[in-house]
Amino acid sequence: MGAGRKLGRVRRLVVKVGSGLVTEAGAGVAPDRVAALSAEIAGVREGRRVVLVTSGAIATGVARLGLAERPRSIPEKQAAAAVGQSALMWQYEAAFSRHRIPVGQVLLTAEDVKDRARYLNARNTLDALLRFGVLPIVNENDTVAVEEIKVGDNDNLSALVASLVDADLLVLLTDVDGLYTDDPTVNARARKLETVEAVTDEIARLARDRTGGVSVGGMVTKLQAARKAAAAGVPMIIASGKRWIAFAVPPQGKLTVDAGALQALTQHGKSLLPSGIIEVEGDFASGEVVTLLAGATGREFARGVVNFDADEVRQIRGAKTKEIEGRLGYRSFDEVIHRDNLVIL
Repeated sequence: MGAGRKLGRVRRLVVKVGSGLVTEAGAGVAPDRVAALSAEIAGVREGRRVVLVTSGAIATGVARLGLAERPRSIPEKQAAAAVGQSALMWQYEAAFSRHRIPVGQVLLTAEDVKDRARYLNARNTLDALLRFGVLPIVNENDTVAVEEIKVGDNDNLSALVASLVDADLLVLLTDVDGLYTDDPTVNARARKLETVEAVTDEIARLARDRTGGVSVGGMVTKLQAARKAAAAGVPMIIASGKRWIAFAVPPQGKLTVDAGALQALTQHGKSLLPSGIIEVEGDFASGEVVTLLAGATGREFARGVVNFDADEVRQIRGAKTKEIEGRLGYRSFDEVIHRDNLVIL
């Protein structure tokens, strides 16, 4: 069943995002990506209670500490997590505040789920946060967790959280758009499986390559999570982070672009610059989703998350990038919509 139809009946939703969706290699947490994600979650949160499970603390800490590579020792990983977790939460706090959504940090280990008393305590805490209208943001407590008490990955953690809060649906947002019969990057005939009724041994084998048995797109842990979620009676969707923008979030405005921008976006994978915008409709805020229309036909051809609010886009419409600061008095972004936050329909 498609994500849009499934969301219609969902009242409690757990969304897990991978590190690659909220961080950039070598730079740590990416504010524009976090802003895009917050807008997406704000859109689907209407009438629902949502829990976010996020990765990215260690990657952010590595960048902030200036390390050349991800540390290998447990103490160094824990130090990176401690530095990165606070920076990651600060970005989430700032991004969700634009949508008037309060957030709360929840750090868990496997012991918090295995031990009955701690399980009930975690469950009650999450329930209380949801009743208060708070968006719980969950991560593994990497700062103190050692191998004996680690869940190990946030795919499996998100399945445990879905059970904790009696979720109606678990969505894993990633940089791949589902489970394939083979690795689609090397086999053009690989076919995506739209629905998997049960994670059988045959299905599980699809997540490993035929040589070294390594994970393809992190799919091994995602299928492990699917088994846990299914055991708790929770359906799970594996979705591309970009496709989530297209199908789960209602657009708050419209941007009409000229022929040059249409070609740059659809054929060359470029970002949307102010110079290509002809018309602006709606009263949207920075970080919200808008529809892109082709000027010649009026046809919707894409959706994306904007870096400016509607009034700002109106002021810089048709301008060159170097003219943004002159029109606004500042220049926070070069792109109105970055290609990472754009989906061609």
